[in-house]
Amino acid sequence: MADKQVIAVVGATGMQGGGLVRAILADRASGMTVRALTRDVNSDKAKELARLGAEVVAADVHDGDSLKRAFAGAYGAFCVTFFWAHMSPEKEFAEAEAMATAAKAAAVQHVIWSTLEDTRRWVPLNDNRMPTLMGKYKVPHFDVKGEADQLFKQLGVPTTCLLTSFYWDNLIHFGMGPKKGSDGALLFTLPMGEAKLPGIAAEDIGKCASGLFKKRDTYLGKTVGVAGEHLTGSQMAAALTKALGQEVRYNSVPPEVYRTFGFPGADDLGNMFQFKRDFNAAFCGARDPAIARTLNPGLQTFAQWLEANKAQIPLS
Repeated sequence: MADKQVIAVVGATGMQGGGLVRAILADRASGMTVRALTRDVNSDKAKELARLGAEVVAADVHDGDSLKRAFAGAYGAFCVTFFWAHMSPEKEFAEAEAMATAAKAAAVQHVIWSTLEDTRRWVPLNDNRMPTLMGKYKVPHFDVKGEADQLFKQLGVPTTCLLTSFYWDNLIHFGMGPKKGSDGALLFTLPMGEAKLPGIAAEDIGKCASGLFKKRDTYLGKTVGVAGEHLTGSQMAAALTKALGQEVRYNSVPPEVYRTFGFPGADDLGNMFQFKRDFNAAFCGARDPAIARTLNPGLQTFAQWLEANKAQIPLS
């Protein structure tokens, strides 16, 4: 164990971090071992990671000193933020700043920063195609991550920026699965028109991150995007129909309608889907499934993910 490279994983009990922890622990030949960071070392998920062989340590992204202690002696660190826990861009930026500062202090040799585009590079604040939110963002949970990329660069932290894609797991956990319409038919709703949506199994993001740690020399200082597949809403509905054994129709709505749906973050997500639709070639082009597969040979397709997870998708 002593000669293995320690990878400190922020959000180790979450979907991205958990996928990375399990990927490293399952790959005995990787030369890496895991330090799993979590706020609650006594949670069931933390105990399960310890049982699998992870070193579980307490750390909080809002406590910079705890991060510095947790990163000390680590070769690598996986850094991810938690916008949907608080929906505050300012808090998310502070989380990124704390992680970048801790990585610098600990002289971590390779950080993988889970990020997204700053959409204001494509849609300036004075562009009225989509509303400005919170006074200074178009897609807050995208823009603040893209803005935070500079924190790692300015501090000189050796970093790979990992652009993630839509989690197919959102169909289970985020209320985005098919819902029964007024006629009883299942409707899969997205404001994407016939543009393609890059998607991925959340655990595969962690597995891709493991591949990036193994290929540090190739990807250091670069931005790498991952996706399992690029699919239209119609194609996703067809795959859902096949997996669930009942018809699922694609319900394409305009982003301006989606923004009015009323759930927390509907305006943010409506803008997000509009950005993905309106700048589809650039968004898809940044996320090549072929590259993701070189990092993670077991990369799942949507159909494969559905086969394993269809029973968990709520349909009411």
